[in-house]
Amino acid sequence: MRQYFKHNAVVLFQGDSITDCGRTDSSNRPNAMGNGYPAKIQAIYQALFPAADVTFVNRAVSGNRVRDLLARYENDFLAVQPDFISILIGINDTWRGFDNGDPCPLARFRKEYTELLKKIKNDMPTAEVMLITPFLTHTDPNKIQWHGDLDPKIECVKALAEQFDCILFDYDSILRRLLADAVYTDPSLSADGVHPTDLGQSQLAVSYLQKLKILD
Repeated sequence: MRQYFKHNAVVLFQGDSITDCGRTDSSNRPNAMGNGYPAKIQAIYQALFPAADVTFVNRAVSGNRVRDLLARYENDFLAVQPDFISILIGINDTWRGFDNGDPCPLARFRKEYTELLKKIKNDMPTAEVMLITPFLTHTDPNKIQWHGDLDPKIECVKALAEQFDCILFDYDSILRRLLADAVYTDPSLSADGVHPTDLGQSQLAVSYLQKLKILD
């Protein structure tokens, strides 16, 4: 166990509905964290290190794709001036191709994610960045076909993490291992294959903290 974030650090969570997890439903609470892994990480970290005075900020928005993070960059990245940023994005870049006929080709995904990371590295050069791979459980058999589109995007995230000297949190691999070892079942972690259950959110939070060696 270690106190990873410096005193008075600002930690920003970015992404889609997996990270939003009810945050944007709390219109009367502008600093709401939602009910997912960001809120769980905040609670655990503050319990472990109550004097650290770390500020946790969740600016994820349900339904977002990489292009939406770019559109929100000024207000929801730059204006926050974070010391640490984690980004979990990509599942909707796959999903919209199957439900709305609006696919995001791999080349566009790579281009938009590259543009976002260039902005962050240029404008906030001292901020640490962690990229989280998108993931999918097989609760819904109809979504298994998504892997043909999603898996290359997962590999793209890994490559971008190396290219831009980001921390890679390969949660897709962690999840697959947990399921292969029968630690959990697919439905216990996600009712639809995409959105984590409360248990799934807890597992994501613990894995996140373990990645940073905040938890053993």
